[in-house]
Amino acid sequence: MNTSRYAFAFALVAALLLSGCATDMMTDRDRAMMAGRYGEMEKQAAAEVPDVNTAKTAKLAPLCMSYAKLKRYDKLTPCLDQLERNVAAGDTNMTDLEAMAKKSPLMMGLAKMGSAMAGVPLEQDVSPFLWEIRAETYMDLGDYARAVDYGKRMFAGIPTQWNQERYARIHALGILSLALTFAGDKAAGLARAQELEAVGTAYPYVLLKTDKQVFLSRAYLALGDYARAYAVIQEDDNSFFRAMADAVSGGAALEGGSLFAFQQIQRRFMRHKSELETGRIAEAMSGYDWMLEQPTTRENGDFYWIVLYDRGRIAERLGRRGEAIDFYARAIEVIERQRASLNTEASKIGFIGSKQKVYEDVVRLLVAERRDAEAFEYVERAKARALVDMLATQKDFTVADGSAAQVNTLLAAVDTADLEARALDGGAAAAHTRNVAVQAHTQLAEQAPELASLVSVTALGLPEIQRRLQPTESLVEYYYGAGGDDLYAFVVTAAAIRVQTLAGGGLGADIQAFRQALEDADSDAWRAPAQSLYARLIGPLEPVLGAGKITIVAHGALHYLPFNALYDGKQFVIQRHELRMLPAASVLKFLKPGGADQPGMILALGNPDLGNPRYDLAFAQAEALSVAGSMPRSRALTRKAASKAAFKQYAAGFRFIHIASHGQFDAAAPLNSALLLAPDGQDSGRLTVGELYAMRINADLVTLSACETGLGAIESGDDVVGLTRGFLYAGASAIVASLWQVDDRATGQLMTAFYAALRSGADKSAALRRAQLETLRANPHPFFWAAFQLTGS
Repeated sequence: MNTSRYAFAFALVAALLLSGCATDMMTDRDRAMMAGRYGEMEKQAAAEVPDVNTAKTAKLAPLCMSYAKLKRYDKLTPCLDQLERNVAAGDTNMTDLEAMAKKSPLMMGLAKMGSAMAGVPLEQDVSPFLWEIRAETYMDLGDYARAVDYGKRMFAGIPTQWNQERYARIHALGILSLALTFAGDKAAGLARAQELEAVGTAYPYVLLKTDKQVFLSRAYLALGDYARAYAVIQEDDNSFFRAMADAVSGGAALEGGSLFAFQQIQRRFMRHKSELETGRIAEAMSGYDWMLEQPTTRENGDFYWIVLYDRGRIAERLGRRGEAIDFYARAIEVIERQRASLNTEASKIGFIGSKQKVYEDVVRLLVAERRDAEAFEYVERAKARALVDMLATQKDFTVADGSAAQVNTLLAAVDTADLEARALDGGAAAAHTRNVAVQAHTQLAEQAPELASLVSVTALGLPEIQRRLQPTESLVEYYYGAGGDDLYAFVVTAAAIRVQTLAGGGLGADIQAFRQALEDADSDAWRAPAQSLYARLIGPLEPVLGAGKITIVAHGALHYLPFNALYDGKQFVIQRHELRMLPAASVLKFLKPGGADQPGMILALGNPDLGNPRYDLAFAQAEALSVAGSMPRSRALTRKAASKAAFKQYAAGFRFIHIASHGQFDAAAPLNSALLLAPDGQDSGRLTVGELYAMRINADLVTLSACETGLGAIESGDDVVGLTRGFLYAGASAIVASLWQVDDRATGQLMTAFYAALRSGADKSAALRRAQLETLRANPHPFFWAAFQLTGS
């Protein structure tokens, strides 16, 4: 990424000295960097920076680089933030002259003399380095617009000094080409690549040719021009001049045998990647096998998982399915370790989105091999973090037993142990460190399992999921890839698992057509799509479903489908089955009955005063009063009393929480989706999803009798961000919420029937089914009764 800048600088210093002793000034940190040993580099750099917030740029830049190479996103962001503050304060030099002088005062003195005589400053401006890492990180996270912005900053800030200008131009054009292409502007991406091709690397810039080749190859691969990518990377990269630079500088004595060892491993990766994409399978396989033997590959987060994944693709092309599955599995392990270090919801989702193909391929092969249980577990690993990942957006969090301080200590221990493990490649020390890391993860899982899942994916194994199902219950988990042609339905019971391959083509469009037909309460246009979707999604599974309860784990567009309204021509699904939804089967582990020992029964908030009469919901107010009046020890809050402050004050003391208000779903920023409660003083009254992750609500049931409260943004990796997930994390055992804007009067009738069924002893899914059937008899059109679904226990 930017290590070449250091190598170029050291080579220049050596040239100024005309001596092979330039490497005498290199610290252990810099030697690890030149060798591509980024785990060791992180360890050395971290020891020199006790406090990121007070570190000088020359010390901080290498630490940021190590975090970037290892994909330590949780550490990288604050490191880069401090670098930006340093630059704003005038501390722009990234060359650690102090450390070099301490290492070899004589050589540093000679270097300064040579620098003055040649007019070549030893100081290096950190700004291009900073913008480049920012841009690369945003590309990792799928935020291509911001990557383009930082690429433009790089280009606009190209320095004028001859020893810095060419390096900065090559990197700025390479970053811009990639970011523009990934953002969908291929024409602009190609134009930047062609501009990069025209940048000269003749003397004295010969050592930058490899950088140019690597960027051009990456750019053409992104553009789909595999032949050009291969041609570029096959050109000689001035190996003679590199050898001369190593001889002059003493680089041959370094680990890896060169100042440019880190650079050559990147070049080899691009060469073998280009070989694979152009059909040169034997060459790619041989090259990738060599790379996987190198410790530097394992420490390079830029491409390690890609090497493993591509090696799996090669094995699959050769008909070696078992070998392909093993490589895909190893790639997923690397992806999940990197993802664990992300600390925002958007980052996690964007990061995993571009890597879903690895999960899709391993699931496809495992299904083909009839390894159904393993396929199911990888489906869970691909989506099980949809709920707990949202916690990562909050700096404040709750822990069920209140021992937050102990959990913070364990999180720090996990972080330290993982850092140490990455810095060691083998031997007794590495084995001991890995054992310490395992112990730390285990202790965290015991103390706070929800938080433990943030640092390692904790999808349940099939046997544990089966133990949590009722004897007459079937769990149906759907999964399909980006192409959508093959849709897998995993039917899991307490005793067995079966996989059915269904037709997935055009599924999203069919669901959208069904939803649109449902909006017209005076039309029967819903019948045809309801029957078609039933025949596709439920009909083929009926022989193994029986007549018991069905728990559905949806995927993609299926999250927006009211399964209860699917129709076989005679009956709706709700007339044959009790239904509930889960974001992932692994969530079963975290669903516990709550609220039984609460002093209050129902807290009902209805028709809050939002300051505008057109938002008033007259039936919602009557609904809240009716619901609260149906059970003893209940309380109704309406109009101005139905505020967010009142909710936060009272919610933890009731078994059931009922909110009859408007909901606001924000697809662009789903954490800002909110329930609209009455404003109170300076508070707007918006109870957002983001706020729910810092709350503890020990409720057995939360009912959101509001518009579209069950919707969530379906992001890459099938993470669904919405109010339902927020309440589940806050401690609610189950949530009833709606998929579309519901009829005020019909909803009031349905909710009255729902609580009457609960009062009679029915469980939650049975009570909702009973209420929906009662409403169906009065209003047969699904618009009036099918919007509500139960998620959770």
